[in-house]
Amino acid sequence: MKVEPLHSKKSSRSFAAEFIGTFALVFAGTGAVIINETTGGAVTHVGVALTFGLIVMAMIYALGDVSGAHLNPAVTLGFWAARRFPTRQIWPYLAAQFSGAVLASLVLKLLFPTNQNLGATHPTGPALQSFVLELILTALLMFVILNVASGAKEKGITAGLAIGSVIGLEALFAGPISGASMNPARSLAPALISMQVHDVWIYLLAPTLGAMIAVVACHCVRENCCCSNPLNTTNET
Repeated sequence: MKVEPLHSKKSSRSFAAEFIGTFALVFAGTGAVIINETTGGAVTHVGVALTFGLIVMAMIYALGDVSGAHLNPAVTLGFWAARRFPTRQIWPYLAAQFSGAVLASLVLKLLFPTNQNLGATHPTGPALQSFVLELILTALLMFVILNVASGAKEKGITAGLAIGSVIGLEALFAGPISGASMNPARSLAPALISMQVHDVWIYLLAPTLGAMIAVVACHCVRENCCCSNPLNTTNET
């Protein structure tokens, strides 16, 4: 009988956690958008923003000590750029996140077959306006994450509350313009399933660049804490 290495078991759990967590994020978040449209505004814009913030907070508390509850390819790349995440785990994490997001959008398509957008994000104004908004929103989010996370993991009351609050806050004021995605997986999945990919480049590129900017900003204000201890995290599994 062959014994599975502990390294492999931990990695598998991390990937499963990212899949489940991202599924929950997209199912609840874009589900709130869809149900708000279906019911003529019963959820409200505020309700949608709170849904995104609360589901992220819940997943951090549930999965933060397993995978870090990144739930977001831009966050994973941000941790990697900050030297808190191993290169070999980038692609498995991204695959888990995008797969979870796509499955959530497929389930929502089955539940609401007449909905045209499936909660996809589209700019309501010029593309450049939404691009800059998404870049800054993600930079602010990643900056907070880097300052409250332990390594590439998010633990404790502070991390979940802070990160969930920032997501809810940014969705409240920027959602009506850009959709306040801050997450390539959250935007790509409904765009693919609804076959409306014309604006998706904004939500792939801007969050990724924003996360990189946050790493630079964090290094400027936390010289000894942000990026100075390469891979000093239990996420090296």
